[in-house]
Amino acid sequence: QVHLVESGGGLVQPGGSLILSCRPSGNIFDIYVMGWYRQVPGKGRESVASITSLGDTNYADSVKGRFTISRDNLKNTVSLQMNSLKSEDTAVYYCTAKTMIDLVTKSYWGQGTQVTVSE
Repeated sequence: QVHLVESGGGLVQPGGSLILSCRPSGNIFDIYVMGWYRQVPGKGRESVASITSLGDTNYADSVKGRFTISRDNLKNTVSLQMNSLKSEDTAVYYCTAKTMIDLVTKSYWGQGTQVTVSE
């Protein structure tokens, strides 16, 4: 069963930086977009950033200017560079990859990695 694997989470002080990485455990074909979501207890999963195979990016307003998403199309990996971290960024971060085959979209998810921003 192919799934995504995140890494890089941890504890960081406010204003600090962290890099999250994501890779598939096996082959996933026809990925057209990869991205990151985050979730805190009691709230729904929030889209943080995404990037298409062509390099087009999209960011949530709350992270724009602080986070940078990038991907390697050959390896099907995606990274999230997080700078100027705030306590509000504390959440479980999930990697996602979306495929579209025969006009049907399918989403793959990772298990999640905890990011805690605190003194």
